[in-house]
Amino acid sequence: MKIKTIIAVFGVLFSAHALADVTNAEKLVYKYTNIAHSANPMYEAPSITDGKIFFNRKFKTPSGKEAACASCHTNNPANVGKNIVTGKEIPPLAPRVNTKRFTDIDKVEDEFTKHCNDILGADCSPSEKANFIAYLLTETKPTK
Repeated sequence: MKIKTIIAVFGVLFSAHALADVTNAEKLVYKYTNIAHSANPMYEAPSITDGKIFFNRKFKTPSGKEAACASCHTNNPANVGKNIVTGKEIPPLAPRVNTKRFTDIDKVEDEFTKHCNDILGADCSPSEKANFIAYLLTETKPTK
């Protein structure tokens, strides 16, 4: 099955960086991939490209404004972001840059629920979550 192959490739590529946050992020990719595959057998593996597109795509929010993940987190999730409403600084999303980002899986689940509902008006699908985290795992360098 391609799912296991993709996860194995992630494991090999990132084994030198086996920090808890990266391990948890990889576990979540695997979890969401399995859920997505169960719901849709045609979904075989997370797409980094789709994750990046999702991260940067602007959605019309329930309040009628347009926003994307990148609206607060910049176009590079390895960068420090800034909340567009409060102006508060947001630590990088990329787990290879921010070692605290995926340490608490329950918090990750809560944040997905909150932010997906804020931006999309509904929870993100398991495939969107798998793609999103797979993309975050590839971002390792902040831009200046």
